Amino acid sequence: MWRSGITHDCPGFVPRALISKSLASGAALLTLVSLSCTPIEDGGPSSADREEAARLHDLFEREWEFRLKESPLRATAVGRHEYDHLLPAVDADSQRRRAGVWRDFLSELESIDRSRLESRDRVSAAIFQRQLEDATADIEFGAWQIPLNADSGFHTAFTRLPEEMPLASERDYDNYAARLRAFPAHVGQQIANMREGMVRGMTLPCVVLEGLDTTIAAHVVDDVRDSVFHAPYEAFPSTVPASAHARLREDGRTAVRDGAIAGYRLFLDFMANEYVPACRESLGASELPDGRAYYQQQIRHFTTLNLTPEEIHEIGRQEVKRIRSEMAQIIEEVGFDGDFAAFLEFLRTDPRFYDRTPEELLKQAAWLAKKMDARLPSLFKTLPRLPYGVEAVPDHIAPKYTAGRYVGAPQGSGRPGIYWVNTHALEQRPLYTLEALTLHEAVPGHHLQVALNNEIEDLPPFRRFSYISAFGEGWGLYAERLGLEAGFYKDPYSNFGRLTYEMWRACRLVVDTGIHALGWSRQQAIDFLAAHTALSHHEVRTETDRYISWPGQALSYKLGELKIRELRRGAEDALGERFDVRAFHDAVLLNGSVPLTVLGEQIESWIDEALQAIAD
Repeated sequence: MWRSGITHDCPGFVPRALISKSLASGAALLTLVSLSCTPIEDGGPSSADREEAARLHDLFEREWEFRLKESPLRATAVGRHEYDHLLPAVDADSQRRRAGVWRDFLSELESIDRSRLESRDRVSAAIFQRQLEDATADIEFGAWQIPLNADSGFHTAFTRLPEEMPLASERDYDNYAARLRAFPAHVGQQIANMREGMVRGMTLPCVVLEGLDTTIAAHVVDDVRDSVFHAPYEAFPSTVPASAHARLREDGRTAVRDGAIAGYRLFLDFMANEYVPACRESLGASELPDGRAYYQQQIRHFTTLNLTPEEIHEIGRQEVKRIRSEMAQIIEEVGFDGDFAAFLEFLRTDPRFYDRTPEELLKQAAWLAKKMDARLPSLFKTLPRLPYGVEAVPDHIAPKYTAGRYVGAPQGSGRPGIYWVNTHALEQRPLYTLEALTLHEAVPGHHLQVALNNEIEDLPPFRRFSYISAFGEGWGLYAERLGLEAGFYKDPYSNFGRLTYEMWRACRLVVDTGIHALGWSRQQAIDFLAAHTALSHHEVRTETDRYISWPGQALSYKLGELKIRELRRGAEDALGERFDVRAFHDAVLLNGSVPLTVLGEQIESWIDEALQAIAD
């Protein structure tokens, strides 16, 4: 997982500080000091300036090539295919070797005089620094010794191989089979890492491991034709010569049996006989080796802010209080006779709020997505070229998986982005949250933002193909609210669903910090989510386990959304009737995924430019 970064000074420049008034009404004040700077006017770049910029971009390019070589699956995803036959080396020596190389790159970055760089290059240098610092910190803390969480991990990511590899030629099929054959060795390295983690106490808690075996056992099949990895051999594209079909099919079946299936069998045996029996009883990241420092580093990574767990916890509680009052207004509007808890139970149990078949749920999601497609031109000047589709979450991961997720398309693959909808346990998939889910995962949420980011060709590749969680997840939650402006949530129950999703993200601030820093139990977290949201009981449990197993990630959503909304309010106040929401959205999105502090600086500059244009 790649990381993002920010820097702390810009020698030779006049700093422009952006101080946030408040993340939420009544919440603790959050000071966001801009990390980009305004250059002292000097008549344009000198030869020395150009030399520093050239050094920076040479550094970017060399590190990017190192990154792709070390991560061949990432290389495939961004359209580089010279490593398509390989899987990454993840053994302990390789992890520590990478950390050493990244430290050398960081030292080289420190030798570059950023005061001579133009604004975009300074931002890129800041993000580059944070990515390398966080990647190095992950290795030093031993995060690679826990290569999975409650609903996903390296073993679920590998199941995307048939969809994410090019399969248009005989060579492509040979590369695909080579990766399948390499899987048992890759699993062996992951197991060795997890054993090292078991020795030092870097493991998953016992409570999140229940049912995880199903995501592995689904791929231990007796007949290779029942494996998801055999699908490419069922039919070949016309670009693969017919004379090669028999050989490729035979090689493929052997690779599926001795590679993919054997690897999953090895992993299943390890999990059942070694890892689960040795799991830890404690929950929080603070209980891991050097756990409090590790959790603080995860907060810094996922939020791009220097907040303490206690500060975030209080922001969450204030947001919960605010959203609860809006929910009460809707309960009064629909004339429900009962208290808040009774209304939640009504939503969770009334058949009107649930579809009967997976097809019905998928059709509803697709219709909502298409409805928003038609509204996008009124909200955005710039739209991505890449289309998207709507599909069910694969059966082999659905029972432990979240309600929906966006899956991006490999670069240059000719494939669309995918909005996944979980059709498992339909009685736990309420329709009143489907509008919010669709707007978050598809458009104007993740698909729109990620696809646009990938299409910004003048950004360095490490920025085009990176995902800064606070920016991306903050945008996704902001996108849910945009539905109000686009004519969604006309049904008060659906609007309550929107609020329950916002409440869910506010509760995450409370629950994540509660679990990982304040000593909360799993039941405390479940009870808090169940009492404040209309999420189904099944989803409350799966989401709680996700937060337990993925420290800090759940903090991205609300903190990012609060910042984007705050910046919009500032722009509306400054520009008045001249405020153009379409131009604002371009200003947010078309500089790529950035830390929240840098986003604040960029929007401040955009407002200044807009005011100057009005004055002229």
